Amino acid sequence: RVTILPHGSLRILNASKSDEGRYLCQGVNVFGSAEIIASVSVKEPTRIELTPKKIELTVGESIVLSCKALHDSTLDVTFYWTLNGQPIDFEKEGGHFESIKAQASSADLMIRNILLMHAGRYGCRVQTAADTVSDETELLVRGPPGPPGVVIVEEITDTTATLSWSPGADNHSPISLYNLQARSPFSLGWQTVKTVPDVISGDMESAMAVELNPWVEYEFRVVATNKIGTGDPSAPSRVIRTNEAVPKTPPANVSGRSGRRHELVIAWEPVSEEFQNGEGFGYIVAFRPNGTRGWKEKMVTSSDASKFIYRDESVPPLTPFEVKVGVYNNKGDGPFSPIVVICSAEGEPTAAPIDVKATSLSVSEILVAWKHIKESLGRPQGFEVGYWKDMEQEEAAEKVKTEGNESSILLTGLEGNTLYHLTVRAYNAAGYGPPSIAVRAATKKSPPSQAPSNIMWIQDGSHVSLGWEPVRPLANESDVMGYKVLFRQEGQSNSQVIETQKTSAVVLLPDVGVYIIEVCAVSEGGDGTASPQIRVPSFSGGKVTSAQSTLHVWSTSSSSVTLLLALMVPSTSW
Repeated sequence: RVTILPHGSLRILNASKSDEGRYLCQGVNVFGSAEIIASVSVKEPTRIELTPKKIELTVGESIVLSCKALHDSTLDVTFYWTLNGQPIDFEKEGGHFESIKAQASSADLMIRNILLMHAGRYGCRVQTAADTVSDETELLVRGPPGPPGVVIVEEITDTTATLSWSPGADNHSPISLYNLQARSPFSLGWQTVKTVPDVISGDMESAMAVELNPWVEYEFRVVATNKIGTGDPSAPSRVIRTNEAVPKTPPANVSGRSGRRHELVIAWEPVSEEFQNGEGFGYIVAFRPNGTRGWKEKMVTSSDASKFIYRDESVPPLTPFEVKVGVYNNKGDGPFSPIVVICSAEGEPTAAPIDVKATSLSVSEILVAWKHIKESLGRPQGFEVGYWKDMEQEEAAEKVKTEGNESSILLTGLEGNTLYHLTVRAYNAAGYGPPSIAVRAATKKSPPSQAPSNIMWIQDGSHVSLGWEPVRPLANESDVMGYKVLFRQEGQSNSQVIETQKTSAVVLLPDVGVYIIEVCAVSEGGDGTASPQIRVPSFSGGKVTSAQSTLHVWSTSSSSVTLLLALMVPSTSW
């Protein structure tokens, strides 16, 4: 049990407490001796217990691994956790792992919200100054299946595709069934497709997708399911196109549209490319007068077409026709839509508006009004008014339109003092009816460009008496019909208005403050140029005496001032 080794070391096997003490090693030769002393302490061996020993969990669950150490009471212990032999980095594991040390001789490992990647061998290592021991436990994680292997398209027809694949990992829960999904340019992402067999069990590795659309590009993928859930899908297959076939979907919503006289306009909703089933897709338009036997058929070769116009001068307006629209492609003719009855166009209006009147309202506005004779055919959808200046040709006329049954329109933005010629005509989808007899109207002359001048005012408390020289318009300007006095409190935007036919006015300023006053002439052509603004203060309280009255004059000549004073103030006041 105790041996001196050849190089002088001392080996003690199966040490016990009795072996504790001070050991002396002495070396001797002809020149003398040397010695060392070693102290030996014998400690209890460290033992650990890691529980539980083998665990099976499902993705999303949590577990606590407990590691307890039995060790010599004189020694400190340190715990280390590993996964598949590698130290666990608690800061980089996204909060899934947490080390919990409740006592000096035990440590726990909390694993939260377990993922498939957390499966493996978990180790607990305990280290003291005297020894190191470790233990391991196996954690098995059950979860949804992994993605199946490569999907291969083995056989294609016009409406089916046979697929095969290799199974993916079952993640410790047997695969119970598979699901086939398809994607095309016309689908909203991946869609589950019908299959043969209806249910694809977990032990199958091929199936047939059915009820596909002919001549459409598809991709396929496979998804596996077990008791835990549905796993990630496989990678998509290569893109394939189903074979061509005769079209089976006729156009929808076949109806009539407005047209010109002697026209039959047939409209429909185009068939989506998804249902055209092959190249060379087009439409067959069939029609016949109501009550007859034979069909007339016309080919429309554009797959995007949505209308066909048949014109026959012998067809009266509003003649009823039976109509149906079919489809075809390079594989053959498909079905027709249900028969509908559509009438030929009623034609453009035939009567011109009557009793057309044009009234000048201002320098830039003319009101045009008319009446229309009701027609059994060619009912108008609105009216068009054409207008041109006296010196211009009718071909240069500007045009504005109304909609519905409007019987008047206000023309704006016209030139002042200008004679205009005007016509009115009805219109609908078939075209325009004849114009009315032309009428004439002249816009008003422009308002006076001269502003009221030599304005004088005198204030008596809250009353302000105003006077000014009359405005004399130029030859090409409207006559003066009166005047407007506009006044507002300073800081406000809305003005109050006093109208008068005289060259004087009295203004009542009701509130305390400063008022802005200006004067302009009124004419048929509108309001003329306003005078310069006058700022007048308004006082509160009792009547202002004559001594407090203030005379203000805006004048360019003394004779004008004298005239205005005589008009405004009695002679006894001076």
